[in-house]
Amino acid sequence: MSKTRILVLVRDGQVPPASLDGISDTQLDAWKAEFDVCETLRNLGHEVLPLGVYDDLAPIRNAIQEFKPDITFMMLEEFHGVVTYDFAVISYLELMQQAYTGCNPRGLLLSKDKALSKKVLTYHRIPTPRFAVFPVGRAIRRPKKLSFPLFVKSVVEDASFGISQASIVHNDEALAERVRFIHEKTNDRAIAEQYIEGREIYVGVIGNSRLKTFPAWEMNFGTLPPEVARIATSSVKWDRGYQKKHQITTHAAKDLDDATQERISKICKRVYRALSLSGYARMDLRMTDQGEIYVIEANANPNIEYGEDFAESAESIGISYEALLQRIINLGLNYKPAWMNV
Repeated sequence: MSKTRILVLVRDGQVPPASLDGISDTQLDAWKAEFDVCETLRNLGHEVLPLGVYDDLAPIRNAIQEFKPDITFMMLEEFHGVVTYDFAVISYLELMQQAYTGCNPRGLLLSKDKALSKKVLTYHRIPTPRFAVFPVGRAIRRPKKLSFPLFVKSVVEDASFGISQASIVHNDEALAERVRFIHEKTNDRAIAEQYIEGREIYVGVIGNSRLKTFPAWEMNFGTLPPEVARIATSSVKWDRGYQKKHQITTHAAKDLDDATQERISKICKRVYRALSLSGYARMDLRMTDQGEIYVIEANANPNIEYGEDFAESAESIGISYEALLQRIINLGLNYKPAWMNV
């Protein structure tokens, strides 16, 4: 394997140390994905330079000019604290004629905006819950086509930001209250979508033009009480104590016949292409007891730390973590942005 010079872009303050000696689990949580990626790439024989970035592009330019990376590994999820600005950083890399891993600017822009992505999916007749968008400062009126219960969340925030049991609403008063909460918390639009009762399914997709889906992974909500909605709240996703208390886990989806797995795979590939994604992504789905499959959202550049769903599902079909990261590097090196066609 040839040695590659890799610049790894991470959020300022999350540059991982060279060693885990003396590091607590709490400290590790903040930059485990960054450490896993950098350490694994080094073990593969590559030359790696992690760079912390917050609101200034100059360090990126300087690193490209001085370090001369063959590729930049994109781990930034925001810029200047704005989650939708990751596409601008990738656009800057393209303007610098710099190869990068993960999704292209158009795919990032489309997938990060839940309302815009749902409009695209609806146009392509890909099943997704009905929805309405509520801008800041406008009257909160529910369209007649939307029936309760509804799931209210931010249009652009991810990682379960602002999601709790109160996100599921059953009347207009609760809808207005939750929409105002999202407005105040994010200073941005809220989206209310039809709540789909069913299994929470995650599917990894990797590729540029030739796509591969990983086995479906499922959220098991363990011993949560029956009256609690089965949704991925912040506690469900990130609170280890809460997960342990209620035996919440994720694992390979069980009892899916070959026809259902193939249908899920085809839907995920259609989403990937409809949203112009590249590199790798994770699809969040809901499957009802009747076998209906709904696309909740597409996540470009999802969490790829070792032991998390994306890497685990890849490993379940024999793709080791090392091989997964190398494949992501190769896809980035082989991706053809517009500047290469001029």
